[in-house]
Amino acid sequence: MPSSSTLARGSAKARKAESVQSDGRTFEEIRQDCLRRKVLFEDPDFPAEDSTLFYSQSVPINFEWKRPKELCENPKFIQGGATRTDICQGQLGDCWLLAAIASLTLQEETLGRVVPHDQDFGHGYAGIFHFQFWKHNKWLDVVVDDRLPAVRNRLVFVHSADKTEFWSALLEKAYAKLHGSYESLKGGSTLEAMEDFTGGVGEMYETKKAPDDLFHILRKALDRGSMLGCSIDITSSAESEARTSTGLVKGHAYSITGVEEVNYRGSKVRLIRVRNPWGQVEWNGRWSDDSREWNTIDKAEKDRILQRSTDDGEFWMEFDDFKANFDKIEICNLTPDSLTDNVKRKWEVNQFEGNWIRGSTAGGCRNFIDTFWTNPQFKLTLEDADDEDDQCSVIVALMQKNRRELRKEGLDLETIGFAMYEAPEDEDHLGKDFFRYHPSKARSRTYINQREVSERFLLPPGKYVLVPTTFQPHHEADFMLRIFSEKKANTMEMGNTIEADLPDPPMPSSPEEETDEEKGLRRLFVQIAGSDQAISARELQQVLNGVLGRRKEIKFEGLTLNTCHSIINLMDVDNTGTLEFQEFKVFWEKLKKWIMLFLSFDTDRSGRMSSYELRIALKAAGMHLNTKLLQLLGLRFADKNYDIDFDDYLTCIVRLENMFRVFQAMDKMKKGEVTMNMQQFLFLSMNV
Repeated sequence: MPSSSTLARGSAKARKAESVQSDGRTFEEIRQDCLRRKVLFEDPDFPAEDSTLFYSQSVPINFEWKRPKELCENPKFIQGGATRTDICQGQLGDCWLLAAIASLTLQEETLGRVVPHDQDFGHGYAGIFHFQFWKHNKWLDVVVDDRLPAVRNRLVFVHSADKTEFWSALLEKAYAKLHGSYESLKGGSTLEAMEDFTGGVGEMYETKKAPDDLFHILRKALDRGSMLGCSIDITSSAESEARTSTGLVKGHAYSITGVEEVNYRGSKVRLIRVRNPWGQVEWNGRWSDDSREWNTIDKAEKDRILQRSTDDGEFWMEFDDFKANFDKIEICNLTPDSLTDNVKRKWEVNQFEGNWIRGSTAGGCRNFIDTFWTNPQFKLTLEDADDEDDQCSVIVALMQKNRRELRKEGLDLETIGFAMYEAPEDEDHLGKDFFRYHPSKARSRTYINQREVSERFLLPPGKYVLVPTTFQPHHEADFMLRIFSEKKANTMEMGNTIEADLPDPPMPSSPEEETDEEKGLRRLFVQIAGSDQAISARELQQVLNGVLGRRKEIKFEGLTLNTCHSIINLMDVDNTGTLEFQEFKVFWEKLKKWIMLFLSFDTDRSGRMSSYELRIALKAAGMHLNTKLLQLLGLRFADKNYDIDFDDYLTCIVRLENMFRVFQAMDKMKKGEVTMNMQQFLFLSMNV
């Protein structure tokens, strides 16, 4: 089962970051060791070598790895506070990261977590620095040495406008280490980095295509301590940071810091407050600092909203003017553990980690109905509507894990998305027919090859099934699913049942009561068994291969001796290591049923069964397995075409029934738990 966790409303305490160093040592342990030995730290996990820079090409120029004290006389970690002007882009396509760092400088508490201030080039300097990032539901503490790539004593990548300041260059190095190399940082979205700085979930809105309740969304986001940014698109690099006649700057990252509604000439006017990180250059249109609109509203309300505004880079706009001038809004919704206690409200968060495994749970999107239903399924129960509405606000975010690091192995981002359906009562896992005849209630707007796809929904209280998928079937990836809701929501992974309904074997019948079929079966048995009137594993292999080999609708190369040993282990109730006639007869009845099941799931008459159908076949045979076990069986028994031949199918079903029966025999209290010693475990595992 995918691992899951819940962050509740009251759990605002920040979680401790884990060290990612291969030897397990923390930043402080390494620093103290270096100080004691009077050496400067050299990071063995991220060495000063070409492979740290690029993985797909040779290094284009001769880099030198230089420490800050080799680049200037009096280096500083942070000089005069961390600000946006400390971040200048170098020769690497990671402007998305720089924009996120710029937004980070506007959030003092969040910045203090990502960039701990317990480090400098003065007392206690040992050539080591550390930074903290969120990754897959964990906070990680990443240490780096301060050897930075330079050419002719100038930094090649991110640097500060102040040549003596190095926090931004070292932050970029730590982020590169987290993802395997500097080259891994080429290309990305600002929201991706913002999530790694906060553990939050990102949303992006185009103002010209925004939902009608965008103002309401922004108000709720600010109430919950979310980080909000906005920008104006550019059509060419020449427009970057170009000032417009209205005082706005194109291609520039602004932050949104407030929304208000005021009474203006007898009607309500919606206002939004925007901040330019430069600390100057403001909007000069309606509702700007000195505009006449402010003179027509109540003085107390004006003073409360303006708060003695000056040319400080922060300004108000009418919301319609904002939408007409700005093009994009980015929201990073924060989890409770990332927020301070003075935030008005906090999201409820549920999180799951899972996998798409070829042959079992990599079912692809709804276009591929024969396999779509095999994707992981999650049930979401919304009980309480929002305070001011009869609907429930929900943000669903689907993230594919580790894809940036996997680039060096030739694995790029998968195209991902999700769909939500109204859930029927008391279903453990929804099958193909449900999705064939029921439309989705909500879904991601598109399937896209981004690290994360997120959508906000307003849904009536009820139960829903959430299905995360890749676009194409058979594509493997690990994922994280996060669900943000205003009120507490219950979530669970579906397909968790592990149980077996296995009937007891029938009582033996006397020879005179046997049917014609049983009499024929007895003649076959006597012919094979010989004088001992029992069938060994080899004799069973001979008879089954002879009988099944004549059935043209079954494709297989013969049953293996291991399969026949498993059959005898299952049916040999008197522990002789062979099958007597009554045992053989019971097995023959089982075999007929298993053959019919196999053929019923061989939908294309290929003589093989799709491994995606294994869940239904096992259920029809009386055995329910959870998703994790089905993934394991898919990897074990499916071929490269995601098919299972008859021998592997029979091996699988016989071993499972054998294991279920042994467990049930040991579980005398019917608790679903047994205790065994090493000898019992080895005996059972070798004997199945």
